[in-house]
Amino acid sequence: MTLLGTDRIGARSGGCKAGALQDWVRALTATSAIAGEPYRTLPLLIEGVAQSRPDSLALASAEECFTYGALTERANRYARWALAQKLDKGDVVCLLMPNRPEYLAIWLGITGVGAVVSLLNINLRGASLAHCINIVGPKHIIVDSGLVPHLDSAIAHFTGTPVIWRHGGGADAIEHAIQAMSGDKLTLGERRNTSIFDRALCIYTSGTTGLPKAANVSHRRALQWSLWFAGLMNTGPDDRMYDCLPLYHSVGGIVATGSLLVRGGSVVIREKFSATEFWDDIRNWDCTLFQYIGELCRYLLRGSAPRPERPHRLRLCCGNGLRGDVWEKFQHKFAIPRILEFYAATEGNVSLYNVEGKVGAIGRVPPFLRHRFPLALLPIDPLTGEPVRDASGLCMPCPTGEVGEAVGKIHGAGETPRHEAQFEGYTDPQASRRKILTNVFEPGDAWYRTGDLMRCDPSGYFYFVDRTGDTFRWKGENVAASDVATALTEFAGISEATVYGVPVPGVEGAAGMAAIVADDTLDLAALRTHLARLLPPYARPLFLRIKHRIETTETFKQKTADLRREGFDPLAIADALYFDDPLQQAYVRLDPALYQRIRSGELRL
Repeated sequence: MTLLGTDRIGARSGGCKAGALQDWVRALTATSAIAGEPYRTLPLLIEGVAQSRPDSLALASAEECFTYGALTERANRYARWALAQKLDKGDVVCLLMPNRPEYLAIWLGITGVGAVVSLLNINLRGASLAHCINIVGPKHIIVDSGLVPHLDSAIAHFTGTPVIWRHGGGADAIEHAIQAMSGDKLTLGERRNTSIFDRALCIYTSGTTGLPKAANVSHRRALQWSLWFAGLMNTGPDDRMYDCLPLYHSVGGIVATGSLLVRGGSVVIREKFSATEFWDDIRNWDCTLFQYIGELCRYLLRGSAPRPERPHRLRLCCGNGLRGDVWEKFQHKFAIPRILEFYAATEGNVSLYNVEGKVGAIGRVPPFLRHRFPLALLPIDPLTGEPVRDASGLCMPCPTGEVGEAVGKIHGAGETPRHEAQFEGYTDPQASRRKILTNVFEPGDAWYRTGDLMRCDPSGYFYFVDRTGDTFRWKGENVAASDVATALTEFAGISEATVYGVPVPGVEGAAGMAAIVADDTLDLAALRTHLARLLPPYARPLFLRIKHRIETTETFKQKTADLRREGFDPLAIADALYFDDPLQQAYVRLDPALYQRIRSGELRL
């Protein structure tokens, strides 16, 4: 990439505030050398930091802490373990482990010698977990001892025979094999010419349809994310990031960690988010930054403000999904100096950054960066889910203010490859092809479909509206409706099921609701136990609607638009409705009184 001179940027800044312009320049500068140094991967860059700051704190948690020297030594042991297992470049190792510093040491080490680490969602089990493992074809699986039951529930569905290594106690634990390896600096031969163009990770995304897909993440992509956000947030050795987001996601696992590690800062890792302990953690660890998702901020807003006698030292929080109705209240209540909202997808080539702090917006593309972030909104036919095309077969972009699906241009032959224009796809080539639109604005062009509906205001700021397809977002996670429907129909007495998200006032995302066709012997208590065994908490339907039949189209596709629009109002729906009451831990009949308690926010969902 050729970095635009700051004079040219200034001339074309398009109304950027001075501070925002500096953010863009720092991010561009930080990432400008990536293409020219193809063998400088993220593990190597962190190793370089360790050489100059070996005793500085890199990763910390209540259970373990790594200095930069200790992190690099630990990663080198895992790298040599991968070599000892005769893993070729590109061979996959699955990692099933809760948040902890060791997590980073494992994948930094293994990917540093050319193997690939697939980051498994720790909430999955059974056939869903097996699916995620099968689609990457691992040679080995590293599983935390506390998650062995999850893995055991999936083994019967394996299509391969990976070697399983337990982490955390026991004579056969992988720690014993690691201790036998040297932690000394790796030689060039051991690095095996691993470059930024090689695949480093598989990170799972549900997309807009079906079961989770494994997105390919190259070393270039991991490095780009880390350096770009280091520039935007202006991270340095004195910064400390608080990270309570899942390390198996790109935001919690790479953005929040890499953006500090490339600059000699520290990352405090918590196993999972706790609203009651959040502010004590922020103060006790003396954090200057934290990574959020919108739902996290909403939970915190419900709690009490930090005591004034124990002020925090936060200068910025960074994340995505912070809606306008929460933004200003959250920032004021907790005295957050600055919020950096952004939009991106693990596998996508569309990124937006709200460096100006426009409340409620997910970002904008300043004029001097439009060549790097080619983005458009397309009108979508609500019946087919496909873009509207004119008589010539081409699309027209949405007018300002109208809602459309965001798409990002993929560079073609003869065009200069840019990170933002690259779509690295999934391990399943067919799934990759389904995300690409062709002949959009001109014959032969190609654009990546985000599956997200947005609108753009006259000032160029974009706002998230909803997800397309049958996926909805709840508790900060994408829920694949087909996965939930499959779990429902596996239960005795349920013959049909369709799953969709419904909005609940005052709550981020869409709550899961299922319309089911069931016989008179349906046991709701047993159904709840069945779903708890098969699905993670965020995917279990909060509302049930029992119907005699589910309407379908002429092509036998279930109609969900009307069901979604009707929601869960018992006064408007004649069918029996049930609510998964968090207090009673049971499905209870949803009557008008309970409906009002849910809508008023009296019940915390």
